[in-house]
Amino acid sequence: MEELSTNLIQWYPGHIAKARRQLQEQLKQVDLVLEVLDARIPLASRHSELLQLIGDRPRLVILNRSDMIPAGFLRRWVTWFESHNEQIFPTNSQDGEGVKAVLKAAHQGGIKVNERRVKRGMRPRSVRVAVVGFPNVGKSALINRMVGKRVVASAAKPGVTRQLRWVRIGEDIDLLDSPGILPPRIDDQIAAARLAICDDIGQAAYVASRVALVAYEILSPLVPKRLNERFGVEVGSLTGESWLEAVAEKKYQGNIERAADHLLLDFRKGQLGRISLETPAMAPPAAFDAQIEEPLSRQDSVLEHEAESLDLS
Repeated sequence: MEELSTNLIQWYPGHIAKARRQLQEQLKQVDLVLEVLDARIPLASRHSELLQLIGDRPRLVILNRSDMIPAGFLRRWVTWFESHNEQIFPTNSQDGEGVKAVLKAAHQGGIKVNERRVKRGMRPRSVRVAVVGFPNVGKSALINRMVGKRVVASAAKPGVTRQLRWVRIGEDIDLLDSPGILPPRIDDQIAAARLAICDDIGQAAYVASRVALVAYEILSPLVPKRLNERFGVEVGSLTGESWLEAVAEKKYQGNIERAADHLLLDFRKGQLGRISLETPAMAPPAAFDAQIEEPLSRQDSVLEHEAESLDLS
């Protein structure tokens, strides 16, 4: 596997640092937080610093892109989050699946907020909901689905949202759309590589060919047939470097970066099937509840991926 040295992924654009400071101020006014995670990498896309900023405010966990992982893995993640007393909502913000449940929960959160306000002798008001998470995990698309129309810019690339913006839903919810927030650094380069594979950090932070080598090491044992079909180069016993070079020669006149972009884009678009890059078994041991079922073995994981990767519906 590509050596995950400390300089594989590097980032922290200036606008992210500014957005973090602004979000910290706005969160003081917020009643409820929607933490949006990428279902393919719930652990890597969970921002520990954001959790510190949120503090003890009520929080709903949105597992977006849930349609891009095998159903068995989605069930395991839902069980895992629920076992840790977190409210979890699988969604696909592109087609709206699961968004009504999020909206209903936000409304219920608003009722509780105003019940507390009335008890303190204050007038009811709209509930203030912040939507937070890494870049490109689907925050703006989720807001557009909740509102029912396109009110904030949304695109399948990081960094589209550059500033904080409040959006009104009806008379009782104000949504705060925020730019994706990155930590100043991530020492766990494995997690950083997963973020890059899923396009949840800007492309300026990495070299596509290096990230593609990591992706190949993960994907080749899971979906070898699909890789063979898509790229016309047999996976076999080829190393990542050899396979990528062969694809580059076959399709892109030897251009390794274009071949790498092709592999990463195929994964990101779901062309290789429903694939999860993480399982609850990868969570830190201290985070596990003793009652959680034992994790799937690697062999079971591979078999499940292979079976479900043929179903792209």
